[in-house]
Amino acid sequence: MILKIINSALILVAVFMGLKQGYVMFSGKPEMLEMFGKWNINKTGLMAIGAVTMLSALLILFPKTFVWGNFLMAAGILLIICFHLHDRDLKGVVIELPFLLLNLIIIYLQHPLKNGSL
Repeated sequence: MILKIINSALILVAVFMGLKQGYVMFSGKPEMLEMFGKWNINKTGLMAIGAVTMLSALLILFPKTFVWGNFLMAAGILLIICFHLHDRDLKGVVIELPFLLLNLIIIYLQHPLKNGSL
């Protein structure tokens, strides 16, 4: 029971962060445009990544799409980690790693409503 509550809290954190970061990317905030611009991703590409990030965050909420949502979010984070590694920016990698690990932990713990009860 306690594990399900902890997992529910972790899911809410992941969804909140995904929606927040997705919105920042989708709206084309200058700091995001600058960061993704150095990887030759323009505003349209950034908007697409932001939309996928927000969609993946919403998919995490539902048991039937839970794994797909986590997979999409983890893939997006992994993409950013790869870009940071390509730039030899270890600080950027270290910043992204906890978010990747959060998705992996949530997948491992599974959706708290998977069996129909909390």
